[in-house]
Amino acid sequence: MPLSDRRLDYEPFACAPALKLEAHEQMSRLQVDALNARLDRLELLLERLERRMWLAVSGVAGVIVAQAFQSVIVATP
Repeated sequence: MPLSDRRLDYEPFACAPALKLEAHEQMSRLQVDALNARLDRLELLLERLERRMWLAVSGVAGVIVAQAFQSVIVATP
């Protein structure tokens, strides 16, 4: 049997350091994916909070303008 044919008979093996490295890479990938998902949720919550804040600010500004307009109407005969 030629040497090249004998090499094909052996099954490839996985050594422990390579398996450890693969597991670490997979764990890191999962952690990064989870972190990105959490950041996406935080960004969504911040956008909702920003909308609510602008609604509150515009409501306060509307009340101030309404009071000013009411005082002008009452002051004019």
